[in-house]
Amino acid sequence: MELNLGSLLLYYNMKRFYFLILFLFSSSIVLLAQQAPQYSLYMLNKYSYNPAYAGFDNSLSVTGVFRKQWVSLDLSPSTQNINAHMPVYYLGGGLGINLENDEIGAERNASASISYNYRLPVSKASTLSIGVAAGLVQKSLDGTKLRAPQGVYSEPTIDHRDDFIPLGNESAIAPLINAGVYFHNEKFEVGLASSNIAEPTVNIEGTTNVAEITYVRNYFANLAINFEIGRNFTLHPSLLLKSDLIETQIEISAIGRYSDNIFGGASFRGYNSNSFDAVVLLAGYKLSENLTLAYAYDITLSGLSDVSRGSHEIMLNYNLNKDIGKGKLPKVIYNPRFL
Repeated sequence: MELNLGSLLLYYNMKRFYFLILFLFSSSIVLLAQQAPQYSLYMLNKYSYNPAYAGFDNSLSVTGVFRKQWVSLDLSPSTQNINAHMPVYYLGGGLGINLENDEIGAERNASASISYNYRLPVSKASTLSIGVAAGLVQKSLDGTKLRAPQGVYSEPTIDHRDDFIPLGNESAIAPLINAGVYFHNEKFEVGLASSNIAEPTVNIEGTTNVAEITYVRNYFANLAINFEIGRNFTLHPSLLLKSDLIETQIEISAIGRYSDNIFGGASFRGYNSNSFDAVVLLAGYKLSENLTLAYAYDITLSGLSDVSRGSHEIMLNYNLNKDIGKGKLPKVIYNPRFL
């Protein structure tokens, strides 16, 4: 069957206008999905996108993130991430687990993965890490939130008149493989990672036909530098680049930390080289020896600023701050993470 079923419009009921998302349907490939979830506190949660980072917090590190994007826009993106990782010296690296849930409109993507990374000492103060993660990803599509141009929608009747659109909530599961490399020393760090390496495909059952949805491969590159300014103040500029080789998004950030307890900063993010997304204000505080709390607020710069009150993100990190297990310690004494 050729691409002759038209477009599917997912609309959001908003105060000022309808927010439209276009889906293309066919019997072979319905949709290529998706760009990775957005996080404004990416510099504090590197393991969420790079499995090679596991263990670089020097002890058991558990991080939880909640993000609500474009507040006041109905059915806007909502993302949650929980991960835990730690060094395992007798294995020569680190282990971790990463759980993520990303919802936007009628679509939900949930994933779970475990990872291992091997650390290779490069010098007395530098380390190269190579990591891989494997797991499962589940895509769900709620047909009750979708509207097709030719459909009939008179409560309680829902008839899309499109064989590829489900009437209820349908889901499917596929394998997930991610990988990355990470270089760290006292002055700077560089990371490269990729998600959805195998570009898995899930099949979502419509009323009579099956829609195939492929997760496209995404790439991440980050750079961070550490400057000591005086006895109690440090400055940490960083950069994150995300790309699917079609669209590329860049985020530039700078955070200042005082006395290793209080920090604050700002970021600038663009959708691509020709459009702006947001300016981010962020701050955090070390509540105790083990707990760190951080918050980010996105000031929307795109056209959505007319109907959105920005985005909110909150993160809580717990670090055990104790050696775990027994075994041969690494040759390199790792510094605490920059932030």
